[in-house]
Amino acid sequence: MLSMLQAHGLDAGPTQRPLLAGSVAALIADLPAIAVLVPFGSLDVLAHAAGITTPLYALAYGGTMLLGGMLYGWLFQRAANDPRGGWLFGLAFGFVLWMLGPIPLLQWLPDRPILSGNPAIGLLLGQLLWGLVLGAVFPFAHRRLYAGLEARSGSDGERTGPEAVTRQLLRNRGAGDRP
Repeated sequence: MLSMLQAHGLDAGPTQRPLLAGSVAALIADLPAIAVLVPFGSLDVLAHAAGITTPLYALAYGGTMLLGGMLYGWLFQRAANDPRGGWLFGLAFGFVLWMLGPIPLLQWLPDRPILSGNPAIGLLLGQLLWGLVLGAVFPFAHRRLYAGLEARSGSDGERTGPEAVTRQLLRNRGAGDRP
């Protein structure tokens, strides 16, 4: 079944750049997520636990979520392009990242949980909002990146593909017929 799915073009092509689209969407999604983390005090608690300043931790969080966006683009590829269902993929992905990252690292591994109460709720809400925005923005970011690549490839996309070969053959045949 998997080989049939791969043969019919469900994997993203080289010009679609799902990793770049995922990173752009993640950078956009970082802003509302950090805006949720601040009032709940999640950033302050995490920065204190890490021993760094809050703005530096916000940058570290943004960088980590940038990698999460790249993972989202790599994992879902063409399925993430659906503007009607992308928000659901993103929301689920944000929840999975919350379960795999903060829960084991911040709650189970240390002697006592680092986050509890409002900061823990803020982190959950921030991750869910991040995933929601990531999934909603990804199709639009992808279209902008794909359209930009298509526009640079030539006037009508004639430089590659079967159309380019056909046009070149027709040009060569027409040039050979002339005296």
